[in-house]
Amino acid sequence: MGETANLTTSKKVVLGVQHLFAMFGATVLVPSLTGLNVSVALICAGLGTLLFHLVTSHKVPVFLGSSFAYIGALQIVIGGNSKNIPKAQSGIIAAGLIYILVALIVKYVGVDVIRKTFPPVVTGPVIVVIGLTLAPTGISMAQVNWPVALFTLAVIIAVSVFTKGFFKLVPILIGLVSGYLLCVGLDLSGVLGAKLIDTSLITGAPWISPFWDFGGKFFTLPQFDLHAITLIAPVALVTFMEHIGDITTNGSVIGKDLLKDPGLHRTLLGDGLATSLAGLLGGPANTTYSENTGVLAVTKVYDTGVLKIAGCFAIFLGVFGKFGGVLASIPDPVKGGMSIMLFGMIAAVGLRTIAEAQLDFSHSRNLITVGLILVFGLGMSAGIQIGEFTVSGLFIAVVVGVLANKILPQNV
Repeated sequence: MGETANLTTSKKVVLGVQHLFAMFGATVLVPSLTGLNVSVALICAGLGTLLFHLVTSHKVPVFLGSSFAYIGALQIVIGGNSKNIPKAQSGIIAAGLIYILVALIVKYVGVDVIRKTFPPVVTGPVIVVIGLTLAPTGISMAQVNWPVALFTLAVIIAVSVFTKGFFKLVPILIGLVSGYLLCVGLDLSGVLGAKLIDTSLITGAPWISPFWDFGGKFFTLPQFDLHAITLIAPVALVTFMEHIGDITTNGSVIGKDLLKDPGLHRTLLGDGLATSLAGLLGGPANTTYSENTGVLAVTKVYDTGVLKIAGCFAIFLGVFGKFGGVLASIPDPVKGGMSIMLFGMIAAVGLRTIAEAQLDFSHSRNLITVGLILVFGLGMSAGIQIGEFTVSGLFIAVVVGVLANKILPQNV
């Protein structure tokens, strides 16, 4: 597959590290924003990637990392209190089980039915909703120190626009490091008075994380919580659409129809099992990463072994506690600057989905469908309470969009 001839082990290792860097900034940002353990998130991403490749018969060159779609729901459930993490874990496990259920449905109804149910007129605006509902989180963190946040954002934009090659693939990581170093300098100079970096998170972290401590301070055991499940699990119906888009794009890059071979049901099963495993261990839900598909397009190396090497590196980094401590100490304004870019890019991807589908907005049905998804998704971003249940606004937006697309006549 691709330019895999004459690839030595050392070259594969370097390419694997490159894939790790491509997903790194986004994957560690999710646990940082939600209160989950960054080291556990890295371990779960690595284990999830290896499990995914096993389920898909080593045919799909993807990396599984932390999913952004769950940030809002996780923040509501956890609420800044680590004691609520076990409750959130039950929701993440349930989300993985929904993926597994959908995989079974896809296997029996066929992938073409799924494509017709979730066309671009539905998937595009839903992705826009994901980005825009996250936007206030990025702004609130940036407001802690706007100069630091804007500096971080400026570095990311500059690297994205003006650099080439490997640097162009890791603008988030470069922005993170630059913003962190600026905070170090400001703390040392004492110009702000208050410290931006909580160094106790680093000094208090062990050199080697107690990854053997299941049910203790590292890996935590899930606790069944119906409220968390009803809030988090339905997001899987949204990420399901993202999954279809990512696998389709990945297949286009490598020149294969991955929805047919190994099949959408297998990729969904791999994603679902990886997400449930992450929930069991205390990590965020996993999802396929378009950042790594971008690396594939640039390098033209589609060897799944390279992605598995990246997964092993993620596990390796997660085991080192000091490394996790450094990541946990990333100041809010630095995360805010990164979030402004990342959340904006998610919304932009949704707009690109609509544009590439060449939807004709002179047709009322398209205007109505997109409008309903945006209003319900953004207007009910915190969800609605129905008795003991909290229904996600994203879930409502998806249901409304699918129904509108099915009910409204095609020629209006």
